Amino acid sequence: MIKAVFLDLYGTLARFHPPREDVQAQACKSLGISVTRNGILRGYFLADKFMDSENAGPVPTALRSAEDRQHFLAQYEQVILSGAGLNVDIGFAWKVFQVVQEIPYKLTLFDDTLPALDQLMSKQLILGVLSNINRDMGELSKELGLAPYLSFSVTSGEVGAGKPHSPMFLAALDRAGVKPYEAFHVGDSYASDVEGARNVGMYPLLLDRYDLYKDVVDCPRISSLIEITEHLGEPEKFSE
Repeated sequence: MIKAVFLDLYGTLARFHPPREDVQAQACKSLGISVTRNGILRGYFLADKFMDSENAGPVPTALRSAEDRQHFLAQYEQVILSGAGLNVDIGFAWKVFQVVQEIPYKLTLFDDTLPALDQLMSKQLILGVLSNINRDMGELSKELGLAPYLSFSVTSGEVGAGKPHSPMFLAALDRAGVKPYEAFHVGDSYASDVEGARNVGMYPLLLDRYDLYKDVVDCPRISSLIEITEHLGEPEKFSE
């Protein structure tokens, strides 16, 4: 029986507003760079995969020194622009990233987040958030309106390692007081969320809002959080 559902934060429960691809396009335009929205979307998909690979290393990006984190963020911007068809040097990529940071935006919930959490709470499931974010999740949960739904949150800063490493998932299981086979983990990254959950014996569910993971066939994909409840009775489909 499934007793707990853990969820990723960014890209799963929350997103940037205005959308980050619009912010990126605005920054590029201010620097005289022409990009398409689809190109930037593709760039972010590749950049997020790059971030996943970096977080899979010994030191997650959120816990690196200021100098190392700046270098990573410049590389991240490079990948975004490369995906949009622009090849720039690391210095110019950092300049673009700085302009992006100057444009006001905030985190906001997806439209399906609270309805889905209402559904899950009605089934008396334990709910928790697992995030590589490097800030106080208690404060952020209150700001976003997530606090009434969550039993706890686990961040990379707390456990000293990010997804897909095991400490974050094991900490969530410990706080929920459940066994791995009694928990689902839902997230929008195959490398961080699916592989991380599977490595500790949890059932992964891949949230693919934009149909970017068409080649993934080894775990269920959903396009909306509302679909989570449809899979709760079928955990055998979540592993090979």
